[in-house]
Amino acid sequence: MDFEIRENRGPGGGGRLLREREVYLQLMQQGYSNREASRIVGINPRTGKRWRNGWHSPPTGKPKPPITVEAPASEPSRYLREADRIHIADRLRENASIRQIAAELGRSPSTISREIRRNGALWRGRGWTYRPHAAQRRAEERRPRPKPGKIGQNPELRDFVQDHLALRWSPEQICQALRTALPDRPEMHVVHETIYQALYVQGRGELRRELTRALRTGRAMRRPHRQSYKRQPRAIRDMVLISERPAEAADRAVPGHWEGDLIIGKDGKSAIATLVERSTRYVMLAPLPEDHSAASTRDALIEAVTALPPHLKRSLAWDRGSEMAAHKAFTIATGVPVYFCDPGSPWQRGSNENTNGLLRQYFPKGTDLSRHSRERLDAIAAELNGRPRKTLGWETPAERLAKLLATAS
Repeated sequence: MDFEIRENRGPGGGGRLLREREVYLQLMQQGYSNREASRIVGINPRTGKRWRNGWHSPPTGKPKPPITVEAPASEPSRYLREADRIHIADRLRENASIRQIAAELGRSPSTISREIRRNGALWRGRGWTYRPHAAQRRAEERRPRPKPGKIGQNPELRDFVQDHLALRWSPEQICQALRTALPDRPEMHVVHETIYQALYVQGRGELRRELTRALRTGRAMRRPHRQSYKRQPRAIRDMVLISERPAEAADRAVPGHWEGDLIIGKDGKSAIATLVERSTRYVMLAPLPEDHSAASTRDALIEAVTALPPHLKRSLAWDRGSEMAAHKAFTIATGVPVYFCDPGSPWQRGSNENTNGLLRQYFPKGTDLSRHSRERLDAIAAELNGRPRKTLGWETPAERLAKLLATAS
């Protein structure tokens, strides 16, 4: 671009001064340095610096605000442009502070500080060295989206995650297993959010989409829970409330305290009784293929509990379901007292609630549970008991129970 600049200002040179200032600012917007633009216009570099920073008062006597450089429409304004980086380089050579530079560019000081650290500015005794054109090139290389994810770039990692998702491991369990099995290979370490994004973020395609069905919920959106106050009250004779349960059950230090409930099948006909030991999270399943009446539930629980050693038969916490109306007969047969939760308080048997959520991966709601044989239930319980649990220090329930049995013997 050719600019016509006269050396002689003479009387009435205010207009010429404004013209020089306009040309100088145009050169700055095109990426010229302060020194080069000042030489072309024919002014002292200090004058150019004042014009650029808005410190100069034009001949009208009214101070102008600091100059702001607008980004072109094709580039988001939140990104630093090459002209901004040239400005940063010039001001660093002049030993300007980060806050001064930020104010001149209309940016946050943290933005300027991060830009300087990220793109290799170095302190060399006399000032900062910063290469704006190299910084712009690196910024353009970092910007393209979508970027390939860590799982998609590592076939070994992808296969490991997919294999364990197929076993219905949670993403957090998979991440911990990777760190435990491969502690010296950081390229194989991910956080569970990385796995969720590889499954759900469109366009990534790093994990097979059908593996979402192996997650606990099997869906991307949560459904609202039922309101407890809408449930019908249930009366069970001779109930003993959970507040009267031995104090040793609360801290989970003593094994043998269980929590139980039912998983109901299609049309409310079939069911499965679930039992979870509070200390080890060990799971036992009992089929109820015909109905879940009080008599059927009593018999199924007696059969499941009878095989336990005496020190693992201390108590059982249950919801207020009518299926436990024969709790006294169960206690007489097994010696295990039953304690009932308060109304609308499933958190009082939280381990069982959590386990039932895991089991819904195997027994979806609305399916017929009578078709699952005892052998099938035992296999599912073994698979659950073989998963590492965060609450157990990443041990499995089976390992923790085996330690307790070895200690007792």
